[in-house]
Amino acid sequence: MSVQQAMPRFTGFIRRLVEEGLVTAENMQQAIVAAKKAETDIVPYLIQQLQISPLTIAEKISYEFGEPIFDLAVYDSRLIVREGLDEKLFTKYRILPIFRRHNQLYIATSNPTNIEAIDAIRFNSKLNIEVVIVEHDKLERLIEQNFTEDSTFDFDEDFDLEVGDNAPETQEDNDEPQGDEAPIVKYINKLLVDAIRMGASDLHFEPYEKSYRVRYRIDGVLRQIANPPLQLATRLASRLKVMSQMDISEKRIPQDGRIKLKLSKNKAIDFRVNSLPTLFGEKIVLRILDPSSAMLGIDALGYEPEQKELFMEALDKPQGMLLITGPTGSGKTVSLYTGLNILNREDTNISTAEDPVEINLEGINQVNVNPKVGLTFAAALKSFLRQDPDIVMVGEIRDLETAEIAIKAAQTGHMVMSTLHTNSAPETLTRLRNMGVPSFNIATSVNLVIAQRLARRLCQKCKAPVEIPRQSLLELGFTEEDLNQPEFQLYQPVGCPECREGYKGRVGVYEVMKVTPEISRIIMEDGNALQIAAASAKSGFNNLRRSGLIKVMQGVTSLQEVNRVTSE
Repeated sequence: MSVQQAMPRFTGFIRRLVEEGLVTAENMQQAIVAAKKAETDIVPYLIQQLQISPLTIAEKISYEFGEPIFDLAVYDSRLIVREGLDEKLFTKYRILPIFRRHNQLYIATSNPTNIEAIDAIRFNSKLNIEVVIVEHDKLERLIEQNFTEDSTFDFDEDFDLEVGDNAPETQEDNDEPQGDEAPIVKYINKLLVDAIRMGASDLHFEPYEKSYRVRYRIDGVLRQIANPPLQLATRLASRLKVMSQMDISEKRIPQDGRIKLKLSKNKAIDFRVNSLPTLFGEKIVLRILDPSSAMLGIDALGYEPEQKELFMEALDKPQGMLLITGPTGSGKTVSLYTGLNILNREDTNISTAEDPVEINLEGINQVNVNPKVGLTFAAALKSFLRQDPDIVMVGEIRDLETAEIAIKAAQTGHMVMSTLHTNSAPETLTRLRNMGVPSFNIATSVNLVIAQRLARRLCQKCKAPVEIPRQSLLELGFTEEDLNQPEFQLYQPVGCPECREGYKGRVGVYEVMKVTPEISRIIMEDGNALQIAAASAKSGFNNLRRSGLIKVMQGVTSLQEVNRVTSE
């Protein structure tokens, strides 16, 4: 009854939203009053305060005006009309001139009933105005990317940045930014903190001929976050290099550095920084190194029960070699540190050689290799053997010398852990042989090989069941036994406010292969990776593909995600 009484007060798309039950008449009336009081447009107010989706509002406006919705996601921002127009109007009224034909100017807006905005553009341009309906969130993103001014970098938040005790001048510069640099300092601080909050693993600061962009790698996928003005490229790069203790005057060669970001008295996160001279300036990439990732525990990594048992069994052995393999960004470092953390006890001497040390662990002797002064992996390993070690970890076996010393250590009563860049566990053993390591040494020293990938986890709040033809599932690797299980159900990503594109977080997909007597025999007979893989399958060890399909059947990830990370 109350809705019917209130209805005459509403017109246009607002009336339609109420009629269709997307918002009550009472809440709509309150929203209109509050938006007028705040001097803001009703559309963003409805989106932010009443949680109505931008697409829903655009659809109702489109229906009411009899005009289609234009998708700004496919629009080339280089076509934005700027000539002869006051760009301040775009940010003030949240509208965008996207095309001009003769004396006709087409402007994108999420609210065509905002007559004041349309009149302002008409007066400024002296052109006839044609309204194009777009989704508010996409419009906002495009405006922010293309019309951000220096003044918008002045954030109120202050963060405590440390770059090491050995650089007091830099520390002073960080804590007390002067003059024009203060907005840049706060802007970069905010980007670093936002990256941590969003769960990013890497930040990319990239200069191009006509634009500058900042991207985060979130759940293994790069996403564009910001487009600062191009004229700030040099200042952004210089600030990052100062924080990383790099030489800001040297722009011709790559440099490495490190930043420590103190979030609180007890929480600090390191960034590994690299600069690279490109055609249009220096590209800076930051890798986030979170020490808490090494404290997750083996149960959080995604091993199946039998795989976890094999891993723990290998860690308990007093000697031998444990190898973890996979491409860059597959989680090898976290797996290594998790194993080291389990072994980190008072009665155990652990030494590691890394390039560079990514996560500091109390109780472990960590060495940064430095080839420039002769401190290579091989040199560090030789020194470790004179340091009475129980466990040795080598960041990566890159050459024959390092491989031979690691094998020697594994054969003389030491537990050795390391990584290689290979695609699967069987290929790891043949890679060592191709390096020049004798087959007998490989067969008698390697205990366990783990190949791994990281797949995105399905959001548990919005994932939806999906039906796929039986024959297609069999072709993709599922067995008849899998398909006959009563609880067999696959899920697909959907997307909701809680996640990104239907995914939230990542989970490991593993191939854990124990070197059995049968596999040892194949190695000593110079068998190839296919023969080793067949013997591994016969022993009941799942390959990467099978492990991924198990995660799909468990509803942890999607079939398309497993196809992405396990395709040969």
